Amino acid sequence: MSTMIHRQVDAAALGELPRAIARVPSGWAVLGDPQILPGYCVLLPDPVVPDLNALGGRPREQFLSDMARLGDAVLSVTGAERINYEILGNVEPALHAHVIPRYAWEAPDRRRAAVWMHDWGAAPAFAAERDRPLIAALALRLARF
Repeated sequence: MSTMIHRQVDAAALGELPRAIARVPSGWAVLGDPQILPGYCVLLPDPVVPDLNALGGRPREQFLSDMARLGDAVLSVTGAERINYEILGNVEPALHAHVIPRYAWEAPDRRRAAVWMHDWGAAPAFAAERDRPLIAALALRLARF
């Protein structure tokens, strides 16, 4: 099966995914596209597996640890109030974790709602030149953890 997750992991491994932040022990940390909130990231496993339950023991622990480390990096770099973590797999049937910063400046009704209720069409698309400093800062922070 080839999902968007498979294609992104393949591109990251070849150095052809501009949104790639860093290789982490369980896979790849990448900047989300679009940037529904500044610093939105996705953790992609390498190799790709169908879901979290397909990983056992140490690989599962590593993926979850890397997800939390990515959240720590996003918190540190963006000054977000907190991080929401989501592993869904409904649209793309392959394991991936959404790491979503939430901010005090968000409107209260939006801050209480799941990020999936936001207007994704109005969110800024990934822009390499604009997002390069954020990617560099996240990569540096991940290297320190």
